[in-house]
Amino acid sequence: MSSNHRDTIKVVDCQVLAHYQFEGDQYILTLASEVIANQTKPGQFVHISVSDILPMRRPISIMSVDIENGTFDLLYKIVGEGTRQLAQRKIGEILSVIGPIGNGFKMTDKKLPLLIGGGVGMPPMIAIAQSIKNSDYDAFVILGSEVPFPFTPELSKMGNPCPEASHTMPLLEEWGTACRLASLQDYEGVFKGYVTDLAKKYLDSLSADERSQVEIYACGPHPMLEAVAKLAKAYNLPCQVSLEENMACAVGGCAGCVVEVKTENGPAMQRVCVDGPVFDATTVF
Repeated sequence: MSSNHRDTIKVVDCQVLAHYQFEGDQYILTLASEVIANQTKPGQFVHISVSDILPMRRPISIMSVDIENGTFDLLYKIVGEGTRQLAQRKIGEILSVIGPIGNGFKMTDKKLPLLIGGGVGMPPMIAIAQSIKNSDYDAFVILGSEVPFPFTPELSKMGNPCPEASHTMPLLEEWGTACRLASLQDYEGVFKGYVTDLAKKYLDSLSADERSQVEIYACGPHPMLEAVAKLAKAYNLPCQVSLEENMACAVGGCAGCVVEVKTENGPAMQRVCVDGPVFDATTVF
């Protein structure tokens, strides 16, 4: 385990406080833990037990925290038997959770962060937005999904750099964070295209001085992250990406989630769980 994770990862029994189902086999799970709520940084995740039947835990990104009430929220989608069993958990049940795990996103002096999340890669972007909502950062969030969004999109009253996209995530609107949605489906008020297409329109709407203040933060499927990395390179922008990998232990012991990363000393294999999941895009793409 990386030294910077010693004494920070906890095993906590968390009570299920709420469990909401959305279209497309998507769920938002609210769990109680003052420890995780207080210690979590955007981009970190938890390794959660799904039932008494399956011993293997599942890694899920933390979407938001409520420090005052000691709770945290997870957004996940059913993709296999593990998440199918997790979806059956009821209010009041206790789930064993390991976390928070990983190196999260590092905010820099670039004051116009562009946050891009695709599918179950949306939660880390929402986590960043929550962490900077009362700061001098002026973020623009792009969320993409090929199934209905796990919220009801609403017309945004905030400035719009793209007339083809008018709707936003209500929670981000409440926080005063500009957001637009993208999908290849025909959803009302949603940009029809890839998240990178919408990101390009946003970047083109900025002046050169404004673009110099942009840093890209992204999480989503590998092809999306590769496209985001190419976009960042084309606009000469720094970019941090959170990788999604299958994990067994999720705490650095099994080395089952290693990826090749460019370092000053040449290529090296690093663990997504504790060396990541966030990496400089130029080192992994």
